[in-house]
Amino acid sequence: MNDMPRTSGADPAAAQAAALAACWSCRGPVDPASLFCATCKAVQPPAPIDHFARLGLPRAFEMKVPVLEQLYFGFQRQLHPDRFAGAPAKARQISQSQAVAFNEAYETLKDPLARATYLLKISGAPIEGEGAHTIHDTGLLDEQMERREALFEAGDLATVEAIATAAREDAKAAIGAIGGAFARGDLAAARIETLRLKYLVKLGEEARARRARLGAAGTA
Repeated sequence: MNDMPRTSGADPAAAQAAALAACWSCRGPVDPASLFCATCKAVQPPAPIDHFARLGLPRAFEMKVPVLEQLYFGFQRQLHPDRFAGAPAKARQISQSQAVAFNEAYETLKDPLARATYLLKISGAPIEGEGAHTIHDTGLLDEQMERREALFEAGDLATVEAIATAAREDAKAAIGAIGGAFARGDLAAARIETLRLKYLVKLGEEARARRARLGAAGTA
């Protein structure tokens, strides 16, 4: 991905050179997204790029998890501590920083809710934190309040399991809707469906806790 402005008549070689950083070890030119310097092979600090770019993936919600895992573990093998056992302290520190950056990217992108939330954030439409705006969707809020009330009032495991099963099915539907919204560039719809998924995931967690409490009470 190249975000550099293009100008007619610009020298491609000069533009490429301007995008290069300097290796901390040999001061030679290095692509900011590269793990290692092509000249001295020293490991390079994590580049200020998004999680998708870090793992070499397109910026999209649809994700083939096996491909994600293959890329992630491939990078982590290159950053294994044993490979840097005899390296200078700075190189060891940088390799650890790279490993942390790749781990954060992997953990975010492998989970549909975390991936959607992150993609909305870097697309300028966050659902939480600074810059987020409240979605005035009373239907969505009423729907979730009714579900939580039903779970709170559930007095047997069968009722709790029915609520949990419905939440899982609705979560699958929400994930599909999120993918469709991102694919057509509808960030507003993606935000609403991501919020719905967030509520459903939370409901699933509460259902598991409720089930555990009822199970414990039944064996007391």
